[in-house]
Amino acid sequence: MYSEKVMDHFQNPRNMGEIEDASGVGTVGNARCGDIMRMYLDIDDNGVIKEAKFKTFGCGAAVATSSMATELVKGRTVQEALEVTNKAVMDALDGLPPVKVHCSLLAEEAIHAALWDYAEKEGIVIEGLKKPKADIHEGEEEEQY
Repeated sequence: MYSEKVMDHFQNPRNMGEIEDASGVGTVGNARCGDIMRMYLDIDDNGVIKEAKFKTFGCGAAVATSSMATELVKGRTVQEALEVTNKAVMDALDGLPPVKVHCSLLAEEAIHAALWDYAEKEGIVIEGLKKPKADIHEGEEEEQY
């Protein structure tokens, strides 16, 4: 069901924890499944992400996508990090089951939320960055049961 990379990042997550005085912190969730992801970024004066950490409450796929997302943004510029999509996270993990794709969306939104927080703190505009949703399903119509 899960790739070896997903299992490795779940069982041995990279960059778990917090960054004190982080340049940007973003928290996103998925009310439907209960996953919550918080991303911390330490960005230097040149706009390069020196450190990325996460804290995630959720399933194994949520932990794995958080871990991989931090690996993908470390060492990149803010603009390059903005281009890390949920597809890039899934591809780096050799895929996710269809019912777990929302976890990769959370990872992408957590990166964007942390970048948004950084931009607000610095009083800058990051071209192409839109205000993130607190819940990845925000703005969708409620499903009828």
